Amino acid sequence: MALKSDATQWGSLAKFFHWAVVLLILAQGVLGLVMVEMPKRPSTIPYYSFHKSLGITILALAVLRLAWRLFDARPREVAGMPHWQALGARLGHALLYVLIFAVPLSGWLFDSASSLRPLYWFDLVKLPSLTGGKDDAMRDVAGEAHELLFWVLILVAAGHAAAALVHHFHNRDETLARMLPWRARS
Repeated sequence: MALKSDATQWGSLAKFFHWAVVLLILAQGVLGLVMVEMPKRPSTIPYYSFHKSLGITILALAVLRLAWRLFDARPREVAGMPHWQALGARLGHALLYVLIFAVPLSGWLFDSASSLRPLYWFDLVKLPSLTGGKDDAMRDVAGEAHELLFWVLILVAAGHAAAALVHHFHNRDETLARMLPWRARS
């Protein structure tokens, strides 16, 4: 399988970034929803730390994915796809990119404004505070934004997945198949 995309299919690196981010967002969503229902006590700190580290990992993968897109050709639209669908897909992808950056950044901002403890990525790398210290007003805004952006991301991602399934099962085109990680080039 080729590293770079071609005119008909996404390359292996684009597929890796896509599916790694999908799996991490699913894990992150489940962890986040479970974590906030746990009682606030010292024994829950590792769950919050892991949640934050996964968020930073998603952000890092998003940066790498976007950087890779600058050098990797986008496959052409599937033959016969109406213009409005192609435009909708591009707008949807742009919104997904914005959300994949905005959700972890809002979480980092929330953590920074809370100023409870330094933020570490898997206890390996200390990340800087985005606020320079405690800021209750920013904490409240960032916390609300983080939760709202998460639900918007889930909604947009579900729409994205539903559209891919419609293309695969109803339209019977290559839209989904060319992003599947196990599919070799034809």
